[in-house]
Amino acid sequence: MTSNYEELKRLDHAYLWHPFTQMQEWMGEEPLIIERGEGHYLIDLKGRRYLDGVSSLWCNLFGHRRPELDEALREQLDRIAHCTFLGLSHVPGIELAQRLIEIAPPGLRRVFYSDNGATSVEVALKIALQYWQLKGEKSRTRFASLVESYHGDTVGAMSVGYSETFHRFHRPLLFPALRLSPPHVYRYFKHLSADEALTSAIREAEEKLSQERDSLAALIIEPLMQGAAGMWSQPPGYVRTLSEICRKNRILFILDEVATGFGRTGRMFACEHEGVSPDILCLAKGITGGYLPLAATLTTEEIFSAFLGEYKDLKSFFHGHTYTGNPLGCAVALASLDLFQKEKILERMQPKIAYLQRRLEQDFSPLAHVADIRQRGFMVGIELVEDKRALKKYPLENRIGHKVILEARKRGVIIRPLGDVIILMPPLTIKDDELKSLLDVTWESIKVVTES
Repeated sequence: MTSNYEELKRLDHAYLWHPFTQMQEWMGEEPLIIERGEGHYLIDLKGRRYLDGVSSLWCNLFGHRRPELDEALREQLDRIAHCTFLGLSHVPGIELAQRLIEIAPPGLRRVFYSDNGATSVEVALKIALQYWQLKGEKSRTRFASLVESYHGDTVGAMSVGYSETFHRFHRPLLFPALRLSPPHVYRYFKHLSADEALTSAIREAEEKLSQERDSLAALIIEPLMQGAAGMWSQPPGYVRTLSEICRKNRILFILDEVATGFGRTGRMFACEHEGVSPDILCLAKGITGGYLPLAATLTTEEIFSAFLGEYKDLKSFFHGHTYTGNPLGCAVALASLDLFQKEKILERMQPKIAYLQRRLEQDFSPLAHVADIRQRGFMVGIELVEDKRALKKYPLENRIGHKVILEARKRGVIIRPLGDVIILMPPLTIKDDELKSLLDVTWESIKVVTES
């Protein structure tokens, strides 16, 4: 394996196509090539260290080369790396299912494994649709979701999580979904207070869901925070009220906690803040502590039981993946859940969450080009604009968000923007001095770029 930077750069530019990346721009830059990780840091080929401020795309919970997770992986390798889950079962897959149900919101009883966030959503959509068909309510074929939600990049996930920026070229492939405006003051309710925006959004949801109650199979939302939309936060009571509206209208309630699950908001699952139990729960990202691709879709026993019958009835859920329930992923996920308990991760996060909130309010809010800050636990979005008073965006060609992350990189911190929204998503176990450094560097980088 070569460690020569120039040769690796040549090979990268010659053969690779990176996700969510304008490759013309990429091929004109010097790529940052990571060789290894250590704790909360990424280390490049030249030995330079970078604080991993976005948890390697929101999934690395406890840092890199975590001994407990490494050991779980090695031990499982000594047994078996993979076997099919179709017609067979295995120890870590069984044990992980039990552990997930033990920590899941009440009422969830069954676990269906897949490979990533988008596939966990595809599973949820197909289960919800087939459930109503099996119950004889064949008109329930539609889905509702929030405007600018993001649920992944497979066809079903794109349909319910349509983003004009991401998905406009694929619109002919997609099925229509009923869109609800979330109570996002900055985007949709600029002339209303937060309370008035919440009332307006709930009124809209009540009307649309009630009108379409006989055609809707499910409502799917990201609870508390709409991630890829730019960290759009939802006020207290919104998720709970949507759940109640769905119950009243017999619409299944699907929560996509791919990004918000496993401690990101300061609780194990975001819906715990609202005391809500969904009919279907989608999990991925942090499920293995950021080590391996694994996802899970959890359902109630009521939903599961609708699929039971004689084989000739063809009620089975005919869906699966080659690496469904991969034993390596399940083994590391079990070790990850052990760390939550052993190290009291959620309790130890609370003072850091308070510090994060305090610094954002005191230091970032006054900045001339910071228009809005959204935070839930360790999920942060800092919105940058050209004119704060008029909420005027920067022209796309200015690439302000991209310039900020490049400035942070010079200072030894890796962060990533969503357009001109700077995202902070530190590992759950980040140390106090590292969190301070993350905020200091982000602040300095925003200042340098927006004032230049």
